[in-house]
Amino acid sequence: MALTAEQQSQVDVQNATDDHRSANQIAGQADQQAKLTKIEAMRMAKDVLVENRRVSAAADATAITDSDIVTFAATLVTFVNS
Repeated sequence: MALTAEQQSQVDVQNATDDHRSANQIAGQADQQAKLTKIEAMRMAKDVLVENRRVSAAADATAITDSDIVTFAATLVTFVNS
């Protein structure tokens, strides 16, 4: 049995709504994954810089700043995404 024009338009609206909702969910998951990747890169950068400082000679050691960690984390994210 065929749908009436009104019924078909309701089905089309519902399908469009479902598609939009699905697209937003996928985009949200991608954003969340990107944030998790950046957080993990920050942790890894901090760990590497702290370990490098720990094994370097006392005379060669320098203070680790937040900009050092952010810069190294950005480098890691760029490398992983390439």
